[in-house]
Amino acid sequence: MAVQPEGTPCWADAMFSDVEGAKSFYGDVLGWTFGESSSEYGNYTQAYSGGKAVAAVVPPMPGQEGQSAWCLYFASADAATTAGKVRSRGGEVLMEPMEVGEFGTMALVRDPGGAVFGIWQAGAHEGFEVTGEPGAYAWAEVFTREPEKSDAFFPAVFPFTAQQMQDDSVDFRVFSIGSTPVLGRMRMTDDFPPEVPSYVNVYFSVEDCDEAVARATARGAVLRFGPMESPFGKFAALSDPQGAAFSVIDMKTTQGEMPGMTDVS
Repeated sequence: MAVQPEGTPCWADAMFSDVEGAKSFYGDVLGWTFGESSSEYGNYTQAYSGGKAVAAVVPPMPGQEGQSAWCLYFASADAATTAGKVRSRGGEVLMEPMEVGEFGTMALVRDPGGAVFGIWQAGAHEGFEVTGEPGAYAWAEVFTREPEKSDAFFPAVFPFTAQQMQDDSVDFRVFSIGSTPVLGRMRMTDDFPPEVPSYVNVYFSVEDCDEAVARATARGAVLRFGPMESPFGKFAALSDPQGAAFSVIDMKTTQGEMPGMTDVS
């Protein structure tokens, strides 16, 4: 797979205090297998679906213990330049660009509304080896209480165009690179407890949404929303046993007409 265009979601990983528990859970729910942990890089352990790299899990570094969460990385030709754009547009650089051996350069940042994400300048590791297939990354959405901040921020940092969904019941926007949708933005409603911060919700593709939810909840996950049928697929939102939010989607099972979208300048 070639290096992804600037701004494309290209990788996902998560810190877990119980890495073996996370491997067992995601292995059961998403069918992942795992490579050898890399002691040189903090026991970073890559996950595979069908033999292709789809994500990674890692224990927290000393002093970084806390809530487990998935982190989505966006492709960048120059991580330092992208981090500078983040800063100049009101975001925060949480971890300055850092070379990870021959694999690439990473940075961690936060948008002005509080959502944390990563920047990845590919070296030998170009990111997802497969997307959209069962067990692999499918989609992501920024959940935020301050959509106007995210709406101004993301197209200023990445070469995104934007479209607003024509639906009075939900405030949803789609960011695209060219004609390819790459990221959603959802306004958080009062259904979310006030202590839940803005975050990037990562969707993984599954063969059967109901079965994936049954497997996940049997293993201690909490069902937060769904399963729900939509024009995009049947999906559900969950928190894994260590508290990391993620969603599953069966993109083959669709229902209803695609919503209208309005270009936003």
